[in-house]
Parts: sequence; structure tokens; C-alpha cells
Amino acid sequence: MLCDLALPFPLRPARVHEVCGPVASSFAAGLAATVQGQVLWLRESWQGDTRNPLGFLPVLDPASVLLACPANQTDALAVTEEALKDGAVALVVLEITRPLDLREGRRLQLAAGTGGTIGLCLIPEGMGSNAAETRWRATPVFDPEREDSTLMRWEITKNKMGTFGAWNVFWNAQAHRLDLVSPAGE
Repeated sequence: MLCDLALPFPLRPARVHEVCGPVASSFAAGLAATVQGQVLWLRESWQGDTRNPLGFLPVLDPASVLLACPANQTDALAVTEEALKDGAVALVVLEITRPLDLREGRRLQLAAGTGGTIGLCLIPEGMGSNAAETRWRATPVFDPEREDSTLMRWEITKNKMGTFGAWNVFWNAQAHRLDLVSPAGE
């Protein structure tokens, strides 16, 4: 878990957040590693590629992640809403393929508030919902000086609480946590 209070992470509980970008899945895995409890990860079944639970192994125990593949986004939203409302899992990750309208986004926010669960929507670029608490953009950072390939830039592009910024983070496998990395000097 990050200790730097300047970075608004882990995300605020009982709210739904969004992330986009090439390493949005890594952002979600990093978040999953910081929460105490089970994670429900939803991805529409028609999508060609699938998530392999063993891919989470460097970051978290695959046994703590329940993967679900609803037929379409409508079914995925229904499952997400019920899981958020129930509060039985600590985090619900939803990969969406079309923009959420305000009604759908608001329903998810109300459900998260009821269950006290964190919701995270992995969204395609430019598909954000007005109801989201925060929106992040996660991109890889290539640093020829580092052998570690987990260096990422997390930029917060929407925040209803007001804090904006960008941070370079990487997964510290030895300490099993996310570390904040200072940007390179001039």
C-alpha cells in the first residue's frame, strides 16, 4: 500500500471510479492488492481474450479473484450493481465496452454506497461517465535505466474531491506493495 498522502490511492471506498489507458488492468490489479478481501472481476464473455487468474500471481493471490463473464454489458452492469450493493467483496472491477449513461453510473454509485464496496470500471479512452468519483489514466513508463518493467504513470483526470496530479509508481515484488517513484531530474 502506498503511504504517500499526496497520491489519492487506494481509492475512496463506497464509490465507483474509472481507469483507462494501456495498463488499466495493472492499475486494477494494484488496487486489488491493496484491498482486504475478495475481488470480483467482470468481463463480457463475447470478448476474444480472457483473464488468466495466474496472471495476478506476481501482485495478489489468484484465489482472491473471482472472474465472471456475463453475456453482455447489461448483464455485467446488473451483476456489478448487486455485488456492490451486497458488500460481500471488497472490490468489483468491471470492464466496459460502451459508455455508461448517467442513470447507469448513478445506480452503480448508489449500490457502492449501500454496500461500502469499491467499484472500478476499466473504460476505453474517452468513455467516462459523469457519475464516476475519479477517473485515472494509466500508461507504461519506459526507463532504459531500470530492468523492472512495471513502472507506470498514473494520472488523475477527474476527481470530485478536487485533487489532480500524476505519479510514477511501480510494483515492488519484494515488499509486495506499490512504491512511488520520483520523476527523473533535469
